[in-house]
Amino acid sequence: MGTYRKILLIDLDGVLNTYTGNFDKDFIPKIKIGAKEFLEELSKEYEIRIFTTRNMLLTSKWLIENKIDNLVTDVTNVKDPAYLHIDDRCVCFHGDFKNTVNEIKNFKAYWK
Repeated sequence: MGTYRKILLIDLDGVLNTYTGNFDKDFIPKIKIGAKEFLEELSKEYEIRIFTTRNMLLTSKWLIENKIDNLVTDVTNVKDPAYLHIDDRCVCFHGDFKNTVNEIKNFKAYWK
């Protein structure tokens, strides 16, 4: 029986690559500086799954081209249950509904 590792679901666009809002279904932007090292460190303790709405074959090729496919256990277009979701478009709930509503209303991706 293998050791259970907590799952991290990491968004592709805007987290691992240099996406800035100009979606092209046939092109995945270049890998972000530091992304490979980020995944290498996390993969020591966590199971890494990539979330994307992109074509799975294109995404798999991108992972291979960037030599990070060995750090990832799955690619999915479903936000499966995970220990943590890492995404450039999310709000973390800190226990206060009013503050959360304000964060939602004022939200901007970091790259905007």
